Amino acid sequence: MEQPRPAGLESEELTDSEESVYSGLEDSGSDSTSAEEEEEEEEEEGPGGSSPPRAHANGGPRKSRVLEDDSSLKENERLLAQNEYEEDSSDEEDIRNTVGNIPMEWYEDFPHIGYDLEGKKIYKPIRNKDELDLFLEKMENPDYWRTVQDKMTGADIKLTDEQVDLVHRLQRGQFGDVNFNPYEPAVDFFTHEVMIHPVTNRPADKRSFIPSLIEKEKVSKLVHAIKMGWIKPRKPKDDTPTYYDLWAHEDPNSILGRHKMHVPAPKMKLPGHEESYNPPPEYLLSEEEKLAWEQQEPAERKLNFVPQQYRCLRAVPAYSRFIHERFERCLDLYLCPRQRKMRVNVDPEDLIPKLPKPRDLQPFPTTQALIYCGHTSLVRCLSVSPGGQWLVSGSDDGTVRFWEVCTARCMKTLPVGGVVKSVAWNPNPTICLVAVCVEQSVLLVNPCLGDKLLYGATDQVLESYVAPEEERVQPVQWVTATLEEHSKGIRLVVQHSKAVKQVTWHGKGDYFASVVSDNSNMQVLIHQTSKRWSQNPFRKSKGLVQCVLFHPIRPYFFVATQRYVRVYNLLKQELTKKLMTNCKWVSSMAIHPGGDNIICGSYDSKLAWFDLDLSTRPYQLLRHHKKALRSVAFHKHYPLFASGSDDGTVIVCHGMVYNDLLQNPLLVPVKVLKGHVTTLDLGVLDVLFHPTQPWVFSSGADGTVRLYT
Repeated sequence: MEQPRPAGLESEELTDSEESVYSGLEDSGSDSTSAEEEEEEEEEEGPGGSSPPRAHANGGPRKSRVLEDDSSLKENERLLAQNEYEEDSSDEEDIRNTVGNIPMEWYEDFPHIGYDLEGKKIYKPIRNKDELDLFLEKMENPDYWRTVQDKMTGADIKLTDEQVDLVHRLQRGQFGDVNFNPYEPAVDFFTHEVMIHPVTNRPADKRSFIPSLIEKEKVSKLVHAIKMGWIKPRKPKDDTPTYYDLWAHEDPNSILGRHKMHVPAPKMKLPGHEESYNPPPEYLLSEEEKLAWEQQEPAERKLNFVPQQYRCLRAVPAYSRFIHERFERCLDLYLCPRQRKMRVNVDPEDLIPKLPKPRDLQPFPTTQALIYCGHTSLVRCLSVSPGGQWLVSGSDDGTVRFWEVCTARCMKTLPVGGVVKSVAWNPNPTICLVAVCVEQSVLLVNPCLGDKLLYGATDQVLESYVAPEEERVQPVQWVTATLEEHSKGIRLVVQHSKAVKQVTWHGKGDYFASVVSDNSNMQVLIHQTSKRWSQNPFRKSKGLVQCVLFHPIRPYFFVATQRYVRVYNLLKQELTKKLMTNCKWVSSMAIHPGGDNIICGSYDSKLAWFDLDLSTRPYQLLRHHKKALRSVAFHKHYPLFASGSDDGTVIVCHGMVYNDLLQNPLLVPVKVLKGHVTTLDLGVLDVLFHPTQPWVFSSGADGTVRLYT
């Protein structure tokens, strides 16, 4: 008979999980305490069993034991007295880890693993085995496979046979306890007899007797949706088997005919009159036609047989080409494309960029208006006065001629005694001065045309020069003209060391630059007229200079060599940009009045347009001319540029530059102007726009200057 438990004892019972965690030194196979502890416990509890459970050294409370009767207690005492010192050994140290039920990762960074019963640190065993030691231990230790490390103490523990069996059982998915039977007969907790009283005797709700309003609302919504056709009832499945008609593809309503990409097989041509055994006489071939038919290639023949006449069907022999024709028909059928492939149909017109029509881009020069005749040799260079009233031209016949633009009348002829390579009218409208390149000199000429006050003031400005007290070393010599030269109009002569090939003015009209045919660093010189002072801006040569230009607004200087255009900042005295022209030999250069775009002509018949804000490579390369380009020019106000070539033509293009930086320039060729006769394989040598009107001047090797308006 079991004694009743005291109430206090029952409440203080704890579960196994609340006990302290002990080291693996105790026998993990059995969960009984050591004999020593049991004896102490039995003594303290006594037969009454009313004393509270004692707390152990590790801080975890023991479970209350079920009190037994006196006879069983006495039997236990006798057994414990026998077994007290059976398992104990004197040399065994009790290193029980009393750290408690905490995660052992907390001790990872410390040298100790926990604390013993006296509160001293239990240090981790020194583990400094390398791979070789581990391998040797694995080979030599027969119990290596059953040795595990205890995380609580850090010591190596050899598993017993019972523990190994337990591990094997758990790995196989069996129960840990050997004696546990998973297939015990089920206990029926509920009786099969019907009880008199119900589990709950609550009266039924009212809502269980009346229809639900929520359900009624849902059903009415569904009925409304079916009536409106929003919900379609499921169609009954048609179980009749479907059969395909292989030959039904001619019928567009059949299944195969409805495939969008299906292509029906090509049909044979139905036989006509010529295939009859008794064709009408007009279908029979004459002897000449038969001969012509036999001489034709089989692919070129209209008929692949000769029509013949037989008096009756019985007389018709076997058709000799029957097997050939059947074979070809089979080839047609199996090589025929049976599916349409979606091919991208690109209209070639769509690939060409949409350019505006030339008549929308007017005004631009279209017709030859005037011819300026008078030079006896090829006219190399042109320049026009800032007002657009006078034109100056330089020729190989050793003369410089001044023309009135509107009448083509030669106003003045200035013999200079040498080939004129370049002329440039001063762009400042308050100064009447023309720079002329003749052999090794640059002549500054006052043509004395137009307003007397204007050219008189120009002479006064030049005469007001006061020479400095001490002579400065200059790369050139400034010489005042003699009386004879003065009467012709020459005011100053700038003598260079080598032949001069180009001269160009700065926009303000005081400075001009000259290019010398030389390979040293003296190729480019910049001169100031008011102070009669010249300087060499470059220390070393960067290649053969073809032409130079001043920027129309900013202090930049453009120098074109054979393949590159270098942009220098005159204030900072440094190279700003180096443009790659992608041409073999640059011949000429012009800058847009806005200053952000440049065109370069080359002897390999290319015209390169540069957008300076965009890139150092050409924005566009135009190959409109057949032969070498000699000259290019921009109009000052209209969006036009022109190029003259050895093929004798001038091509005028519309070149619109937008203020919006995101929009690229629009380049459209609008007109090819012809008129010059090619002489000595040379055509147009210079082109130039009128400063205000959409007119273009061109000078050619035929000794004429032409105006197109």
